[in-house]
Amino acid sequence: MSDTVVETMYGKVRGTHSGPAFVWKGIPYATPPLGKLRFHPPQPPAPWQGIRDATTFGAIAPQDIAHVRGLYHSLGADTETPDPGKEDCLYLNVWSPQADTKKRPVMVWLHGGAFLVGSGSQPEYDGTGFATTGDLVVVTLNYRLGFLGFLHLRELAGAEYATSGNCALLDQLAALQWVHENIAAFGGDPENVTVFGESAGAMSIGALLTMPATQGLFQRAILQSGAAHTVQTEEQATATASTFLELLGIKTGEIDLLAELPLERLLDAQDRLSKQKPLGLIQPVIDGITIPEHPETALAAGKAKNIAVLVGTNQDEIKLFVSGGSETALDPGMAQRVLGDRAIEVFTTYAAARPDMGMLEIGLDMFTDYTFRIPAIRLAEYQIQQGAPVWFYRFDWPSPDTRRGACHALELPFVWNTLGRSVFNALLGANPPHALASRMQAAWIAFARTGNPNIPDLPSWPSYDTNRRATMLFNEQCEIINDPQGSERAVWKGLL
Repeated sequence: MSDTVVETMYGKVRGTHSGPAFVWKGIPYATPPLGKLRFHPPQPPAPWQGIRDATTFGAIAPQDIAHVRGLYHSLGADTETPDPGKEDCLYLNVWSPQADTKKRPVMVWLHGGAFLVGSGSQPEYDGTGFATTGDLVVVTLNYRLGFLGFLHLRELAGAEYATSGNCALLDQLAALQWVHENIAAFGGDPENVTVFGESAGAMSIGALLTMPATQGLFQRAILQSGAAHTVQTEEQATATASTFLELLGIKTGEIDLLAELPLERLLDAQDRLSKQKPLGLIQPVIDGITIPEHPETALAAGKAKNIAVLVGTNQDEIKLFVSGGSETALDPGMAQRVLGDRAIEVFTTYAAARPDMGMLEIGLDMFTDYTFRIPAIRLAEYQIQQGAPVWFYRFDWPSPDTRRGACHALELPFVWNTLGRSVFNALLGANPPHALASRMQAAWIAFARTGNPNIPDLPSWPSYDTNRRATMLFNEQCEIINDPQGSERAVWKGLL
């Protein structure tokens, strides 16, 4: 048997070399969720005979390519727009220094994309650097997106569809179970697994941390620009599902017809509904089964107290979503609706800390904190209360494009050390700091190996607590700051 052929529980796979590492692409971790399996939990893959080719990536999940194309255009990206994907998308990829019995730490990546777009095969998610620099095993994966992953039908269709609102999380769970059962054959240790993800991937981890079925499948978690707050109630999810069915022309008693509809009709209805209700449309659901209770409530009760956590955000998250710094990017009434009679107090606190900023910039910082930083701090606090080790960071390196700053997702090519191979190349400029990428990747590797991100090339990084609140600021010159933006953090007490 060659060194690129590995035997899994379901059959043999042949990979290839990726520079100094080995890579196996497009390995099925579940049966294709087609036909009657649409909107149902993933099932184990069917075994195969012979050796399966694992040298090309599997299909990505179906997604709104117009949305992807618009994002790429706004970023000035010259990369090709990905294909629209296929429902037969439940595949994962493995990078390893060697398929041996060494039992290396394992890192499992959950991609972002607002639960609507993205894949585990994006160029910036090349695991070669992690595998070879850190001597560990890296896994990336696809999971169902949009309503194929998050259409909650239980109240409309009964127990047969009890978990349909969280199919995407169940896909992620199935991939983690596959890792637990098979990764030793690729040189990995199934008892030393770190899940890491960004945006929707990190928000998924916020839910996975407390899902009963994930217990024991990972020991550490890294959450980049996502926390445990992005979930919806059954009532909210059912109302959305009802509108979706109306757009499809399907009555409540005809839900089984969903299995027969062309994919294009589903995506068209999803697009139309997203234009009616752009915020919070696609999110995990507190269904009482997959997610028994709000993840923040579960964290506060100690459901993830044995999981070490590295969590953080970017300084200017919201600027990714602002079109050229336009003053129309913010809804002027949103602060009042969200914060009620405390909106003026919050705005005044932010304005006092930014005497040289205009109202737009102050508003952007408020909504960066509302959407990302404060929920991340809350997650850290819940874990600290349970005695779990926590480290906190903020990514501060600003894009040369001054409209974007240290915007959402800009840290990705630094964490993966894939500068030059990212959709964010236009935002990175001609000379992004390669040393920062090396340091960030090394810190992530150290955390995956030991549960502690300290490395010689960074200042001493204390764990996070509610007294000092030590935070690593990642920039060309990295530094530890205690409780950065402390007055702004404090004003959110009792809110959200």
